[in-house]
Amino acid sequence: MFLENRLEKLVDRLRDEQAIPLRLKLWTGRTFELGPQPTVTVALPRASALRYFVAPDLMKLGEAYVEGRIDVDGSLKDVFEVGELFARKAASPSKLVGIRRAVSHSPARDRKAIQYHYDVSNEFYALFLGRDMVYSCAYFRRESDDLDLAQEQKLDHILNKLQLKPGERLLDIGCGWGALVMRAAKKYGALATGITLSQNQHKYASRRIKEEGLEGRCEVRLQDYRDVPGEQVYDKIASIGMFEHVGLRNLHAYFAKVRALLRDGGLVLNHGITSVDPDSRSVGLGAGEFINRYVFPHGELPHIGLVLREMSHAGLDAVDVESLRRHYARTTEIWANRLERAKARAIELAGDKRYRIWSVYLQGCSYGFAQGWMTIHQVLACKQGGPQMNRLPLTREYMYAPG
Repeated sequence: MFLENRLEKLVDRLRDEQAIPLRLKLWTGRTFELGPQPTVTVALPRASALRYFVAPDLMKLGEAYVEGRIDVDGSLKDVFEVGELFARKAASPSKLVGIRRAVSHSPARDRKAIQYHYDVSNEFYALFLGRDMVYSCAYFRRESDDLDLAQEQKLDHILNKLQLKPGERLLDIGCGWGALVMRAAKKYGALATGITLSQNQHKYASRRIKEEGLEGRCEVRLQDYRDVPGEQVYDKIASIGMFEHVGLRNLHAYFAKVRALLRDGGLVLNHGITSVDPDSRSVGLGAGEFINRYVFPHGELPHIGLVLREMSHAGLDAVDVESLRRHYARTTEIWANRLERAKARAIELAGDKRYRIWSVYLQGCSYGFAQGWMTIHQVLACKQGGPQMNRLPLTREYMYAPG
């Protein structure tokens, strides 16, 4: 009864401040409406579910949804946006600010985290990723571009920025399902190597390379970036959607490893999600905690200022920085919609809980990127030192070479 009274007081306060299109239905039959014409109805089947709502944040509401503690009726887009509004209006000021974690990263711990996220099911990811299984921000040149075209344009945008040429050796750190290395070998004539910690990705990419007749021109290894052998081995290096797993404390060592592997005058392109907080704190309102617990264990987002600082300390001179925030808002919106349309098959492949995690995560990402909660940057850098340093064209026009 105590928690029910607290909820009633919260609802009364929020109603006076701003209408929220949310209906709460208690197990007793009692109903609270926080605004006219609710688009989302949440049923609380037992008293224990009240604890998620009397002092809500996105971690608590996400946990209630993912763990099946509540029943939700409404489109996933509406569910997230209404839940975010409810949590934001109810939250204390301290909840709006994220925290900065200092997570310890070891090869074993990183491998476990990567396998938790990626080794769900290749079929599950295929439901929403698109033709080439590219799990990173697409690049939309026109409003009419579909997902497959935008992902192909992203691959070319990266390889054009790197000025990849026939015969050059390319390393892709965190290569996913192998789309970039296959594109590099097939279209650009490079000798491409990808590395991943995901067994599912490794098996899939190796099979696709064989099917495409690209053996000897590209390969994918099951390998930690710290274990890649040699010095000055690669002409060009790409790291796409991977350094979020590196850890704030490890950024210097990560970029130092990249520099060691890169030939003098070589180019590296680092593409990754970044924090909008200058102190590299996580997304506030409990969103960062939800992602850390359910989606990306031990993930950390650096601010672009920290990225550039650590690259510079490692001897990598940044020559171009591009924000793709709006592109990722659109990419994740498309992914979320595709996954929602494939709900039955997704649950069959990965289970109801996993479907709930990914569906609310992708909707949240789309909303978060659109709202500027986090962003994403491509940073092109050149290895400092030597006569070949930064032999790039004088303008950026070369990045938009025709496909």
